[in-house]
Amino acid sequence: MGRVAESPLDANAAVDPFVAPSTDGLSAGVVAGSGDGPAGGAPSRRRRADAERNHAAIVEAALALFAERPEATMAEVAAAAGVGRVTLYAHFPSRQALVEAVVDRAVAETVAQPAEEVPPDAPAGEALRAMVRRSWRALHRFGRLSAMVQRELEPERLRDHHGPVLDEVDALVARGQADGSFRSDLPRGWLVTTIYSLVHAAADEVDAGRLDPAEAAGVLEATLLPALAPPGPQPPPVRPPGAPPTAQ
Repeated sequence: MGRVAESPLDANAAVDPFVAPSTDGLSAGVVAGSGDGPAGGAPSRRRRADAERNHAAIVEAALALFAERPEATMAEVAAAAGVGRVTLYAHFPSRQALVEAVVDRAVAETVAQPAEEVPPDAPAGEALRAMVRRSWRALHRFGRLSAMVQRELEPERLRDHHGPVLDEVDALVARGQADGSFRSDLPRGWLVTTIYSLVHAAADEVDAGRLDPAEAAGVLEATLLPALAPPGPQPPPVRPPGAPPTAQ
């Protein structure tokens, strides 16, 4: 947050003659008025395909750049994607719009990653371990992206973009509560939030150099599994030295 907006136009901007600014992201790159009907035909479809390729190239370039250098500018993203700044801004009118598209791409890749093989009837705790390891592999792969998006997007907006991952976590917590693997004395939504928050806290700690990336997944497992475990018998209270014994 608090970044100075980068202007989409300057004297050095490379103008793409096929770009028509648009609000839907993917329709950019089609000449205005060229339609997909009989008047447009094959050239229009080719321009549409070019626009879709440009969109994908921009998001891919931004993902790679932001993971290494969160401070990378829109001009640097355009150069890495091989497009002009006018083309980039036709797809993404602001840095925030681009950051949100990058988050969507990273979440989609995380969900698509195969988790470690876990039998369908495995205890929920074992499935949670596999999910944590998969999520951490993705976060580690995306480098400094997690810390960057937490700075640049509002918390609720960021959480909205994690919908597919949170749906998986919610289903797993519901199964664990149903079979007794996870505690049911606390709301399911709170447990989902606990998992989501701790995973991102681990990414912050790694980014700050306070947590070894090689240990992060194990630290998360050691923290989350006891936090979700059903409460057992409470130990007797500790009697301060010199206090009289409690009457039985």
